[in-house]
Amino acid sequence: MMFHVRTSEFAKREIREAAAWYRAKSGSIEVADRWLDGITSAIASLSQNPDRIPVYVRSDEFDMEIRELLYGSGRRKTHRIFFTIVGDQVEVISVKHHAQRDLTPDDI
Repeated sequence: MMFHVRTSEFAKREIREAAAWYRAKSGSIEVADRWLDGITSAIASLSQNPDRIPVYVRSDEFDMEIRELLYGSGRRKTHRIFFTIVGDQVEVISVKHHAQRDLTPDDI
C-alpha cells in the first residue's frame, strides 16, 4: 500500500532553516543541497511502509501516535523527522536536529 506523504508548513520551515545553516556553516551550496536532497528522499521513503519506523519514545504524551525517523547525510544521524500515520496519509510534523530539545505537544 502506498501512502500519501504531506509535510506541514512548520516542518518545511525547519528544513529550510537547517539547509540555510548547512550552507552558512560549510560555505558550500553543494553541501546544503546534498543534505536537502537526502532529507527529502528520507521523507519520500515514508510513502512505503511508514510503520517500519519506530514510535517516538514520548509519543504517549500526544493525542496521536508519533513516529521518529532518524536521518543524517553522513555516518551520523543528525536529524529527527517526526510524523504521524492516519489511514493512507503520512504527515511530517517536525524536523529537529538531535541537539535540539525533544518534540512536545506544544510544538504541534
